[in-house]
Amino acid sequence: MRNTKVVSLEEAIRRSGLKDGMTISFHHHFRGGDKVVNLVVAKLAEMGFKNLHLAASSLSDVHAPLIEHIRNGVITKISTSGLRGELANEISHGLMEEPVVFRSHGGRGSAIASGELHIDVAFLGASSCDELGNASGCPRSENAKSICGSLGYALPDARYADHVVILTDDLVAYPNVPKSISACDVESVVVVDSVGDSSKISSGAIRDSKNPRDILLAQQAAKVIINSGYFKDGFSIQTGTGGASLAAVKFIRESMIEKGIKASFALGGITAHMVKLHEEGLIGRLIDVQSFDKVAAESIAHDQLHQEVSSVEYASAEHEGSAVHALDIVILSALEVDVNFNVNVLVGSDGIIRGAIGGHPDTAEDSALSIIVCPLLRGRIPCVVPKVTTLITPGKGVDVVVTEYGIAVNPLRPEIAGRLKAAGLKVVDIHDLAAKATSIIGEPDALPFGDKVVGIVMDRHGKVLDQIRNIVK
Repeated sequence: MRNTKVVSLEEAIRRSGLKDGMTISFHHHFRGGDKVVNLVVAKLAEMGFKNLHLAASSLSDVHAPLIEHIRNGVITKISTSGLRGELANEISHGLMEEPVVFRSHGGRGSAIASGELHIDVAFLGASSCDELGNASGCPRSENAKSICGSLGYALPDARYADHVVILTDDLVAYPNVPKSISACDVESVVVVDSVGDSSKISSGAIRDSKNPRDILLAQQAAKVIINSGYFKDGFSIQTGTGGASLAAVKFIRESMIEKGIKASFALGGITAHMVKLHEEGLIGRLIDVQSFDKVAAESIAHDQLHQEVSSVEYASAEHEGSAVHALDIVILSALEVDVNFNVNVLVGSDGIIRGAIGGHPDTAEDSALSIIVCPLLRGRIPCVVPKVTTLITPGKGVDVVVTEYGIAVNPLRPEIAGRLKAAGLKVVDIHDLAAKATSIIGEPDALPFGDKVVGIVMDRHGKVLDQIRNIVK
């Protein structure tokens, strides 16, 4: 009889040696459909654990049950890339005594690899796993319940955590190949009813837009790329998850076909749009740290040119081999951009945390051309402002800001401004965009921030970049 690591969740926790005050980690590849965090923390609460540090790659609306576990002292510290929903709202109002530590995806990977963020026990959901712990984000059996594709954000946890527990809803025969996580890194396997709802992976921030304004912004972003000097055979690209960013890919595709230009690779969170261009022969390879929809998740299961990478390999500033160092063009969205090209993607105009840092500062800093696409206003809320509410991506890494009122180019990149003007694009001063927003809606009231620090934003190099204070009710 072959050895097996399959045990109950409670037994896996006991075997892990977890003690009060230790650090537990999770990944967010199931995004809004994740079931692992709530399941595990509920069991830890039942077993009487206290004062735990929850280090997740990101947290979302579905994790609202953590609020009670924070109030009861089970969770007293959180490290993450993002927060959303009621959990974010409560933390923004001062729920926790210790501030949440926010890191970019590359920053988190680097922190884990260096030991700055030490993980005692990692609880990692997998779409399939064998009895020894070879795990994958792709299902292997006819009875499979979930698929998430790449497990890029779980790979540093699996490699560096002291103890690794895989949770799966598809226990398959040994060996489970190809694998994302090796049995050599896994101590226990737990079979559960469901690790996640795959249909909710593409919910929330990832959206395909038919909004006329988004389409206009996408067209302008595509024109910036085409005339930037970086749109040439063999270029590489990453796009964000906003509607305009995704739509820009469609317009770039048309020009690629017309000009006979092919991209060497697409990077980051891979979507169906990128898979389509790859299958059409317009993109050579897909480097996938997170599959953003079912099409991408299915593609990585069978296409050898669609490769999974860890967050360290994706975006670490400290590792010379990380893919962002070879990235030409990135299209990103923003909640706010200020007149110094600084970007906020984490805290809303109401002072409530409502997003995630993700790979925003990683890709902006290392890419040859970083483009921020955002409207001048969202409703009555300005997106181009004198100073961002919270600094996430420093302006020195941002090259172009595309709005429906014109295109602003960072003064550090005069050659790009010259190329865009020569192509007949409307290049404007970013101060004029901020003034335009103010002229339309007036000066917004100052936010009622309190004195309590509820969040600390780390830059991708491990230094404190900004602080988030509580919003007063």
